[in-house]
Amino acid sequence: MEAKIFKTLDEQIEILKSKGLVVNDIEGAKEILFKENYFFVSGYRGLFMKDFRDRKFITGTTFEEMYAMFLFDRNIRNIMFKNILIVENNIKSIISYQLSKKYGFKEKDYLNPKNFTQDSLKTRQVKDVLNKMKRQVRVNVMQHSATLHYVNNYGYVPLWVLVKVLSFGIISELYCILKPDDQFKIADVYNLDVRTLEVYLSILANFRNLCAHEDILFDHRTQRRIPNDIIHAHLSIPQQDGEYIYGKNDLFAVVIIMQYMLSHDEFHDFMQELDYEIKLLDAKIDVVPLSTLLNKFGFPENWKNIMDHK
Repeated sequence: MEAKIFKTLDEQIEILKSKGLVVNDIEGAKEILFKENYFFVSGYRGLFMKDFRDRKFITGTTFEEMYAMFLFDRNIRNIMFKNILIVENNIKSIISYQLSKKYGFKEKDYLNPKNFTQDSLKTRQVKDVLNKMKRQVRVNVMQHSATLHYVNNYGYVPLWVLVKVLSFGIISELYCILKPDDQFKIADVYNLDVRTLEVYLSILANFRNLCAHEDILFDHRTQRRIPNDIIHAHLSIPQQDGEYIYGKNDLFAVVIIMQYMLSHDEFHDFMQELDYEIKLLDAKIDVVPLSTLLNKFGFPENWKNIMDHK
């Protein structure tokens, strides 16, 4: 395989042009590549390729269109991240309240293995998650003002403070090892069943990591899939081999999750922001129809009708 070597901005432009990309403003494109990185911007070229074998762009594709896709993904990533953080804060608060009320507020109390599922198949998982939480106490206790305050003044870190330094991934794992009764009470807050909330949290944690590390988001697919929901039927999402083709492990699955886990007003604002960005993108891209763009996102064409679902 040919080694990848450094390319100047002029050489980067020539590579793109050789693949059929139209670059109307050479200097403007060079400035963008200099600031944003050729590797990151060109990461969106796949949407505009007519054939991956010869790696040529659809005739007429412009640099501006590819960059518009780059900016769209950044903006959508920011919208998703902002709202996932809302859900993250809410679920941390709910879990810490439930466990603290029932099991106590000192580490030796709320981290007692007896307070978690006694399923023999999850014994190792319980041990692993609790060890992760204890490690966070050791690592973060002197680094965060909140944890430091409690240790210095009270000698312990209550769970409602500890959750601030726990990742969403650990919170998702924590929910999985709770006793069934505790899981039910937490899931009931969102009018969800236990299994569904477990999958929702796992998928949100996955997307949160993508957002935090600024990875490509628009066409991401998770390994886990959300359970079939009344929303899938409400939107008449087509099926293939008995499986809904949208809203299972894609960006629209996150939208479905958000309808259950955000407040009414928060979800309304979330949807308005998504709609604005999609309309803006559609106005900037001519060579790829909106239906194709939505398909790549995992959105059905009537995606906004989710707002009608109660």
